[in-house]
Amino acid sequence: MAHLLASTPVVGELGRLFADAGHELYLVGGPVRDALLGVLQHDLDFTTSARPDDIEKLLRGWTKAVWDIGKDFGTIGAKKRANGVEWQIEITTFRADIYRSDSRKPEVNFGDNITDDLVRRDFTVNAMAFDVVNNRFVDPYGGLTDLASRVLRTPFTAERSFSDDPLRMMRAARFASQLQFTVAPDVQRAMTDMADRIEIISAERVRDELCKLLLTDHPRPGLNLLVTTGLAERVLPELAALRQTQDEHKRHKDVYAHSLVVLDQAIELERARGHQPDLVLRLAALLHDVGKPATRVFEEDGTVSFHHHDVVGAKLTRKRMRALKFSTDETKAVCQLVEQHLRFHGYGEGSWTDSAVRRYVRDAGDQLERLHILTRSDCTTRNQRKAARLRAAYDDLERRIAELAEQEELDAIRPDLNGDQIMQILDLKPGREVGEAYKFLLNLRMDQGPLGEEQATLALQQWWQTRTPATGN
Repeated sequence: MAHLLASTPVVGELGRLFADAGHELYLVGGPVRDALLGVLQHDLDFTTSARPDDIEKLLRGWTKAVWDIGKDFGTIGAKKRANGVEWQIEITTFRADIYRSDSRKPEVNFGDNITDDLVRRDFTVNAMAFDVVNNRFVDPYGGLTDLASRVLRTPFTAERSFSDDPLRMMRAARFASQLQFTVAPDVQRAMTDMADRIEIISAERVRDELCKLLLTDHPRPGLNLLVTTGLAERVLPELAALRQTQDEHKRHKDVYAHSLVVLDQAIELERARGHQPDLVLRLAALLHDVGKPATRVFEEDGTVSFHHHDVVGAKLTRKRMRALKFSTDETKAVCQLVEQHLRFHGYGEGSWTDSAVRRYVRDAGDQLERLHILTRSDCTTRNQRKAARLRAAYDDLERRIAELAEQEELDAIRPDLNGDQIMQILDLKPGREVGEAYKFLLNLRMDQGPLGEEQATLALQQWWQTRTPATGN
């Protein structure tokens, strides 16, 4: 700790600043945990004996970038650039909050010592502190031992901890993935017994923890924990329902296990292609088969079918993402991927025309790269020949897309004539007939590729003379 902090001058500067003013100051929580694991992030959290007004006054004399948005909760934020690094800093007065069973939020009360402040934190590995005034490590609840054992425990009983703040159960799942720690048996038991408490937490806070979990390097342990404890039935019931689709007669693959493998493989491909962790892709990978439980049919020949599970899955995904208050853009993108994840099937069995490839690209739109990754990840067969055949088929599809893209600007397919040109050629005013003509030209563009204005005009005029007017024209 001392070695790591020696390379971080802002910590020492703040220690001296608060000590000279007669206050205690501790680096606390995640930064201490991460420093003990060998990494010190650029976000630093401190706790102090100073009250918010005093914190703000001291910080404003130390840096120009100070904000008081969390002042009612005892927190003052600041930024400070040092040694080429911009440090994000939050300093909070010792807390001794009071929680009520029917409330989503604690009653904020300031405390007067570090030990009482640490006991209100979620897990022992986050309840360690470093006294930056006296250069002293503080660990009253055995966090260092649990860090070495890679175990998540609570500073006091798990029941009390989760009763105080039920979101900590979601955080346990997130840390199980983020830190690759196991959850202590009493903690998992309390999560199971108290899963219904999560329902008093706002959808936004639940969503944020779920997103943090999915964006870890290895989400699977945390997702399994949500499912086995029953939390998933309350925050993501579509995922929990996949386990109910397990088939003891082995007539189809385990949909829940398959979905986790698809997620793992999507993350691997995401990295291999040089992408940052992608929430939309990961949600789509996890949820792409959530329509299967509702569409499972046992056929007369003993096989199992899931007809239209892509469409049903998109509807279920949209409903859940709206309930969790995801943005409109995120919801639209994930649902599109879920609905389109089967489009590729059949490509390797027949010869797609250039028209079919163009339609695939156009329908995917700006989700094409994600669809590439999702479709490749959806291959979880243990039959190596079949897996190799599917990979080769998709390699061929991507090659054809690239070739056509060089020729035709596939990412922005438009008819050869725009609306104004259509109205001029056919002597029309704005209305439904212009839309019909535009659709005809777009389909022609898909089928035959770029025609140029002259050929497109001739085709449009021929179509107009022979078309059957739509009802109501």
